[in-house]
Amino acid sequence: MERWMPDGGRTTEGRTEHIRPEQRRSAPSGTRTDTRTDTRTEALAPGAVVAARRAGLLVTLVLGGLTALPPLSMDMYLPALPEVTRSLGTTAATAQLTLTACLAGMALGQIVVGPMSDKWGRRGPLLTGMVVYVVATAICAFAPTVELLVGFRLLQGLAGAAGIVIARAVVRDLYDGMEMARFFSTLMLISGVAPVIAPVIGGQVMRLTDWRGIFVVLTVVGVLLTLVVWKWLHETLPPEQRHSGGVGHALRTMRGLLADRIFTGYMLAGGLAFAALFAYVAASPFVVQEIYGASPQTFSLLFGVNSIGLIAVGQLNGKVLVGRVSLDRVLGVGLLVIVGAALALLLMTAGVFGDVGLFPVAAGLFVLMSAMGLAMPNTNASALMRTPHAAGSASALIGTASFLIGAVASPLVGIAGEETAVPMAVVQLVCAAGALAAFVGLVRPWRHQRPADLPVA
Repeated sequence: MERWMPDGGRTTEGRTEHIRPEQRRSAPSGTRTDTRTDTRTEALAPGAVVAARRAGLLVTLVLGGLTALPPLSMDMYLPALPEVTRSLGTTAATAQLTLTACLAGMALGQIVVGPMSDKWGRRGPLLTGMVVYVVATAICAFAPTVELLVGFRLLQGLAGAAGIVIARAVVRDLYDGMEMARFFSTLMLISGVAPVIAPVIGGQVMRLTDWRGIFVVLTVVGVLLTLVVWKWLHETLPPEQRHSGGVGHALRTMRGLLADRIFTGYMLAGGLAFAALFAYVAASPFVVQEIYGASPQTFSLLFGVNSIGLIAVGQLNGKVLVGRVSLDRVLGVGLLVIVGAALALLLMTAGVFGDVGLFPVAAGLFVLMSAMGLAMPNTNASALMRTPHAAGSASALIGTASFLIGAVASPLVGIAGEETAVPMAVVQLVCAAGALAAFVGLVRPWRHQRPADLPVA
């Protein structure tokens, strides 16, 4: 009797064989790979692997653009939040709901699009989502009330979810093991440019027009990215590897994924870490501009510096640490640093050290953001390593958990009004501590050493 293992190996009559990624990808769906045919497989596999990785290189910029779309949709809009509050005659907490709605839409959209991409392939659902995103974003530019803006931000998020979940699934189609971890770090470099330049672009747009102009720019970006996807991103999931089942099959697949304690541990750790990051995203415009009196341009500069820290550490992870240090060890260090930075921010914003001013708070936020470069790529890679059979559904669960937890956390940062940054720090500390607890309590890295976690020479 033969059973496929989460790490890509199989168990046959009590004997475990670990199948190399190139062997698994080169074999047609349903074909049983046997170690006795290793010579033939090795003779055929290199060409297929090279072709797949060349295709991966060709679409790297496209995937980076797709994963950059969420930070573009949210971060370009951040400098405008105070003006949206005044323009539409609403409160800071209600204005932050426009961020929450977009985030919730991205969470719910992924849970639908992920299984769809496993059934119908990556390209069709992605193009459909991009078209809807463009339409919803254009309508946001003309929203006369905050309620209408919240509604179409929700639709914008639902459609934009296609880019997030399918980009991760395409990476899983093309790569495995440490190569996948490295590719996620490279993807973070490309997509990380978006949060660096998005607030700067948003701040400059605000000098020329009002907040509505930001959605006009996003509409143009969406149109261009849709055209690029249509021309350059080819299908990466062969028909023989697709699932023929409907909603019931997708739900059974997700239930099976959630039953995997280690997968769930990585998913929750990544989701809670993302929530700590998004608490910063949602609160920082008010903390930096309203509490500390910085201009939109200064806020954009600080936000860009923090994003550069995240990118730099992500590249350190992908280029230096992956293959030399186990993913679990790097992830554990990253989560500990995030917890420490969140605790320091709480002490500073609560006045334990007196009136510390903007610089120390900005330094604490920089450390917290930079440590995300260790946490986020490694939680994604470690979770997806366990799910070669359902990359779309697994990617959907990871994304949905992250965005739902972030959507719950983001309104809490404004619960005490615009005069204090303590709620932001509290939310960050609770989420960071929860991420560390999920990693330690569910993954339990000291109890196992999976082949996917072993350093590669």
